[in-house]
Amino acid sequence: MPLSSSGRQPRSALSNSRQSTGGRALIACVVVSLALFTASSRMGDEGPLAAARSAFQTVTTPIRYLGDTVASPFRGLGNVVVNLTADQATLSELQAENDQLRARNVELEEAAQTAERLQGLLDLRDAYDLQSTAARIISGSSDSWSTTVSIDKGTSSGVNAGMPVTAASGVVGQVVESASASSRVRLLTDENSSISAMIQSSRVQGMLNGSVTGQLKLTLVGTDQQVSVGDVVVTSGLGGVFPKGLPLGEVTSVESSPGALELDIVVEPYSHAESYEEVLVITSLTEGQQATADDIAAADAQDQQGDDAADEEGTDSGEQAQDTETSE
Repeated sequence: MPLSSSGRQPRSALSNSRQSTGGRALIACVVVSLALFTASSRMGDEGPLAAARSAFQTVTTPIRYLGDTVASPFRGLGNVVVNLTADQATLSELQAENDQLRARNVELEEAAQTAERLQGLLDLRDAYDLQSTAARIISGSSDSWSTTVSIDKGTSSGVNAGMPVTAASGVVGQVVESASASSRVRLLTDENSSISAMIQSSRVQGMLNGSVTGQLKLTLVGTDQQVSVGDVVVTSGLGGVFPKGLPLGEVTSVESSPGALELDIVVEPYSHAESYEEVLVITSLTEGQQATADDIAAADAQDQQGDDAADEEGTDSGEQAQDTETSE
């Protein structure tokens, strides 16, 4: 018994010694930590503790970077596993949400484009001080013999036959029929379309006519007039139907045939109805939008020059014929 009792005493003493040592170490660590924290707070970003911390971060940065690089594939693999193990209800919910977001994005894009087109019409209206009403193109031509479009405004909105129609980029055409809630617009390119026009830079007058092929030609411009490719063609205001100065198109070809009295001028229209959804119907003209007395005088003078050239050409032809007859 005494041997057994004496054998247990050292073990108990050793255990108590270890617990005492561990407790003192814990207390010492806590005291040191508090001291370091207090010193670090007082010193801020300066002092030996800050330098030691910076040096530690510098030394351990490559190790942290390496660890992050090694762990990254495993994180990605974890995401894959989570996605693969997601239940069907969750996947269906995500798909529905994605469809809703896609539809919303299309809706917002459409609204943005509509706002941009309407802003263009407002800018045109303000720039030319147009008395007008906005309309939407609802259909194209119903036959192969004319080039027309239908709009959703009619007599109930103050739209009547003969009124000009324009888009943001230029003249579209003219109203030819008007019902209560809709109207039909003849386009510039229609073979029956004819608008008083002029070259913007030189003020040379002419008539812009459509054709069966859809090509626009500026007629009644004498060969003695100066017209170049790239010249801008605008409404002249003559006739009191279209406001003066609205853009029509750009000259793409100028040719003069031998013996011809007029230039053969081809014009590319600025406005193509198939590219637009909204237009402005010009309901009335102000005094400043009509051709002035000087414009009318210039047009008359140009016509007179054309008549004189034609008479001279006829006289020359008659004299040549008489000389030929005399020589015979």
